[in-house]
Amino acid sequence: MSNPLSALNGATWSDGIASVVEVPMQGMITLRGDLSDPVIKAAATAVASVDVPGQGHANCDDSRGICWMSPDELLVLCSYEDVAANLEKMQSTLDGVHSLCVDVSDARAVFEVSGPYAREVLAKLAPVDLAPDQFTKGMFRRTRMAQVPAAFWLQDTDCFRIICFRSHAQYVFDLLTVAAQKGSAVDLF
Repeated sequence: MSNPLSALNGATWSDGIASVVEVPMQGMITLRGDLSDPVIKAAATAVASVDVPGQGHANCDDSRGICWMSPDELLVLCSYEDVAANLEKMQSTLDGVHSLCVDVSDARAVFEVSGPYAREVLAKLAPVDLAPDQFTKGMFRRTRMAQVPAAFWLQDTDCFRIICFRSHAQYVFDLLTVAAQKGSAVDLF
């Protein structure tokens, strides 16, 4: 059996105003359905061990969590090794409920941007108001980063997690490192 590899094999960069790190393999399950249905919520929370977040938020604890993607979609995060078992558990819980859950782990790449200028790095790339009083811990956005779709949330003070399609991983990594170059701080925040 082959060993799974992340899109960029754990790429890291820290020679600027923020660090950019490809997060190791992250388990991700897309769950679609009526988010007001208690069974849908139970399927997600049983796997992630966190509460379902409100609109535009992520509720994450390291590699576990739930991200609100749209009015009928959640992204459930878990360890990569547990995806198959968790997917089976969710499908069992959702038996008879109009829903869809799919493993999207290998179709995505995850990055972490951290440091005192992490907010500025993302602000250069995404049309989102990232002012500290407007984008706080746990807030989540689906948007574009330059030319590609992406989603991100403020994981902790000065630390963002970014998800993109695996096929865009190198492009997103390069965008982030260019936006975090030495001397590129604009001291906006």
